Amino acid sequence: MAVPEERLRLPVRRPPSWRAQAPVVAVVSLGGAVGATARYAASLWWATPPKGFPWTTLWVNIAGCAVIGVFMVVITEIRPAHPLVRPFFGTGVLGGFTTFSTYAVDIRRLIDDGRAGSGLAYLAATPLAALTAVWLAAATTRRALKGRQP
Repeated sequence: MAVPEERLRLPVRRPPSWRAQAPVVAVVSLGGAVGATARYAASLWWATPPKGFPWTTLWVNIAGCAVIGVFMVVITEIRPAHPLVRPFFGTGVLGGFTTFSTYAVDIRRLIDDGRAGSGLAYLAATPLAALTAVWLAAATTRRALKGRQP
């Protein structure tokens, strides 16, 4: 005689309500405005000439990635942060500050201006430098704050 199969009742996963997501959306928006304003200020302070190499975008992206390396170590390994700090600063401020869309436009501009070599070098150098910056900043932060975990 066959034993009837028990049916497992798994809880239904429902997306979070709008009320639960509203604070996250608000802080990401506010942080994005802060970060984009800082990036725009950098582009005014260190403007790229019409036919020049996009040094500002390169260094903004590297600096932003280094800061995310420090930030993530501090809030995940050293000191727990309020749940809205990560979306505000990590996603909002640093997401608005770094500008990988401008990086793509800069590559296209370099190639269109007949500087394919510079465009390809920039294409390769930016992600390598950005990833290296995150790694070095995280490793340096861990080493500098060793023993300070709560």
